[in-house]
Amino acid sequence: MKISNETKVGILTIVALTLLIVGFNFLKGKNVFNKEKHLYAVFSDLGSLRKSNEVKMKGLPVGVIYDYTEIDKNLSGVIVTITMKRDVNIPKDSKATIESELLGNTYMNIVQGLSTEFLQDGDTVVTDRASSFLGDVKAQITPTLSSVRGAIDSLKIVLGGLNRLFDKDTKGNISEIIRNLKQTTGNLNKILDAESGALATTLNNANSITNNLKKNNDSITATISSIKRAADKFSGLEVQPTLDTLKSSINEFKNILSKFNTNEGTLGLLMKDRKLYDQLNSILLGIEILLDDIRVNPKRYTGSLIFNRKDKTGPLTSPAKKDSIPQGKQK
Repeated sequence: MKISNETKVGILTIVALTLLIVGFNFLKGKNVFNKEKHLYAVFSDLGSLRKSNEVKMKGLPVGVIYDYTEIDKNLSGVIVTITMKRDVNIPKDSKATIESELLGNTYMNIVQGLSTEFLQDGDTVVTDRASSFLGDVKAQITPTLSSVRGAIDSLKIVLGGLNRLFDKDTKGNISEIIRNLKQTTGNLNKILDAESGALATTLNNANSITNNLKKNNDSITATISSIKRAADKFSGLEVQPTLDTLKSSINEFKNILSKFNTNEGTLGLLMKDRKLYDQLNSILLGIEILLDDIRVNPKRYTGSLIFNRKDKTGPLTSPAKKDSIPQGKQK
């Protein structure tokens, strides 16, 4: 059977229209081949929400925005039609909000409730205040921006005061300080010079001392060994007997001193008895006078013994002066 051209054109037209309808609905997020569940939500303001925007629950895309229409001519609200793409249970106490991502993408977010009853096809989900990420950020940043503006104004005032403060004389003083710092830096560079600086000289001296110590390492080691041996010998000595002997000597000396303070012994009597002291002093004085008399008048004693002659001079009654002997008599 031969198909006419008119029939072919009609069939192609029907196929084209069918593909157009299917593609259009697909772009709107509606699958014309499967029966899909539709939910509704009523918002007072859609913001930037548009058709085909995603519907998410716990971050997972579960549907798309299929359509929206106004409630009345006064725009008291907007009814949004949601096409569910996933077969998930949405509790009846869940709430839908409009959210915006940082990059500007807007989507509907369903906050899952706790009810054990779930929304069915054609039910309306409860909505909450439409919010946006950028709006929240703006609300949080606005007080900070106000503070920043205040800080900027204060900074302008401070800078103005600094400009008035840095007059010609002040700038000259600052220049002088900078020159002094430059000179100080130059002096510091000279000190830190690797060859002729004071620090290099000090390091060289330290290096020389280190080398000398290294050269005399054997002598130092021998000296330390000698000191160690002497210390070992000293530690090996019996110190306790020596200390005991010293303690005994100290006790005996204490006993002697204690006897000086008593009437026991000659020294004690001499120190305590005034009369005995005076008598001893008188005896010593008489002995001294006698010795001086013998020294001054020796003939009185030697002549009477040898020649049986008497000396007519009287005896001394007090000690004679040391130079009272005539030169002839001293011989």
